[in-house]
Amino acid sequence: MTESQNTLLFLKIPLFKDLSFVELRDLFNELPLESHEAGAYLFREGDPGDSLYVVKSGNLEIVLAPDTADEMRLRFCGPGEYVGEMSLILKRGKRTAAVRAAELTQTWVMTRDKFNECIQRWPHLAYAMVGIMSERLESSNEAAFHDLVMKNQALQKAYDELRAAQAQLIEKERIEKELQLAADIQLSILPDVLPDTDAFGFGARILPARQVGGDFYDVFELKDHRIGVLIGDVADKGVPSALFMARAHALIMAEADRGMTPVEVMSLVNAHITRLQKSTQFVTVLYGILDLTTREFSYARAGHEPPLIAHANGGVERLPHSPGMALGLWEPVTLDERKVNLAPGDLLLLYTDGMTDCRDPKGEPFGLERIKQIFGESSKFSAQQACNTLLDTLQTYQDGAKQDDDVTLVALKVK
Repeated sequence: MTESQNTLLFLKIPLFKDLSFVELRDLFNELPLESHEAGAYLFREGDPGDSLYVVKSGNLEIVLAPDTADEMRLRFCGPGEYVGEMSLILKRGKRTAAVRAAELTQTWVMTRDKFNECIQRWPHLAYAMVGIMSERLESSNEAAFHDLVMKNQALQKAYDELRAAQAQLIEKERIEKELQLAADIQLSILPDVLPDTDAFGFGARILPARQVGGDFYDVFELKDHRIGVLIGDVADKGVPSALFMARAHALIMAEADRGMTPVEVMSLVNAHITRLQKSTQFVTVLYGILDLTTREFSYARAGHEPPLIAHANGGVERLPHSPGMALGLWEPVTLDERKVNLAPGDLLLLYTDGMTDCRDPKGEPFGLERIKQIFGESSKFSAQQACNTLLDTLQTYQDGAKQDDDVTLVALKVK
């Protein structure tokens, strides 16, 4: 196969569609080429993933439960197609299916380290990957829900059809596994460990209303002794919100790494979302930058709840605010831009409206005043202790009543 033919194969891959002919030629010349005999496995379900495979010749088959009575072939993958792209994003991700050669097959191999190198050379690859994964997740979600509806209808007849009932239970288990995978992916997006500095401590808690939800948060280091603080709330909940949440979080993090102001980040993200979005979903967001030297917290609100501050004397205030718009509604977006100088002992709280809207068994919402009261009583606590106290108090107040919305808390404390 000539270099031109190889380049044409790479042009079929949406991930690399914006690269030039010369860049694509250089890319596949840098990638190692592996040969796989018919029946050989590239990887198995549950293996740790760290590589993307692009088919040069032959065919791969993607299967679940290989070499068992329950083996299920999902699809074939031919020249110009690729498998294993999730491994380039999830550092601790595991393979969700097995891949083996259906015949003698040659593949180019791109490791996660090589992909990171490519993103440094061609930053727009990150946007392409976000778009591709969002489309795949949306397609998978639609297919899973359509399948679930059809199978639930069949289950009504399964009382009189033992064999049909057994088949439906197997299918239901497969769907539950997919939902659990979605929950694992969502949790992997959230930070494992929050920063801790000499001057500031941070805390966070999240409580989804369903197995997967639409709330998200992040606390991450930026250049020049600054820390980014993020919280968001996608309209609605469940799998659709989780998919939209993953897209919004990825876009915000990509723009935040470029060192722009919160308003600039949010404006660009809104432009991306309104351009890519094909549904009626939107997201409220508060993104701020904390200067560790000056103790100034500058932030922009896109329709999100205004922050609360508990001072060292126990007094609580809701920060001034003006109207703003959620991201994803239309372009341009109206944002509420603010700055606050934090004093020693101050405790700042960001929260989603699931906290205020949560109801007790009688239907009475928890409300802002209860939050302020508990938060004021927590003014001497660390940021994490304050989040724990608020969420524990909320769950006691809820007393087993149905949770209508996701609840997320992020706090920072001036030591």
